[in-house]
Amino acid sequence: MTKAFALLFFVLVWGLVPAKAQFTTQGHIEYQRRCNLHKLWAGDKWMERMTDKINPIMITYSNLDFNQELSRYSPGQEGVVPKMYWGLPPGADNEVVQDFQSGRLWAYKNFYDKKFYISDTLPRLKWRIEKEVRDIAGYSCRKAVTRICDSVYVVAFYTEAIPVPGGPEQMGGLPGMILELAVPRLYTTWIATKVEQGTKPKPEPADTSRKTISRSELEKSLSKSLEDWGKNARRNIWWAIL
Repeated sequence: MTKAFALLFFVLVWGLVPAKAQFTTQGHIEYQRRCNLHKLWAGDKWMERMTDKINPIMITYSNLDFNQELSRYSPGQEGVVPKMYWGLPPGADNEVVQDFQSGRLWAYKNFYDKKFYISDTLPRLKWRIEKEVRDIAGYSCRKAVTRICDSVYVVAFYTEAIPVPGGPEQMGGLPGMILELAVPRLYTTWIATKVEQGTKPKPEPADTSRKTISRSELEKSLSKSLEDWGKNARRNIWWAIL
């Protein structure tokens, strides 16, 4: 009787272990990005003229196909994006390839009516791991924080159950995949809405035939072209570094 009870207990406990406790090394992630444009543009008189004509929350979707060697971040399903006569808002159709083996990335960036192709090393971010844990898309994720551009605070939640050091945009460098990202000064969050294990082919590598610039060259170019934009100029540079 005791042996039967022990066996039954073992079966029941084993059945409660979530399937996603296993490592996921290849798959597909969908991220939803939410940006509060009304708060983002607050204090900018020129941009504030548009706030009563557009939805305050811009929603976009992106896909991340990944394995342990490579990830490709690209536009996903249609979201809620305001129509602007000078082009799409920053980050609306970004594409980023991170090559974890070579330590390099390639990115396509859209800034209103300008397009840039970037080739550089993977960012070396100084993450601080914290104790907070939350469940995202069925995965247990731990909190980590860092800064970009010296002073811009970034919060991430990553899962070691996906041992790939990537994430949305150009973010990564943690001991697991980033499933949620927040940049408070940009009033923007990215969160994984679904994770599919091993359901996609190998991510496509970057097109290295295009003429590219480095992150520092991009920053200089934007600083010069947006010098009359006030504080919105710095925000666009932060978008570029993400």
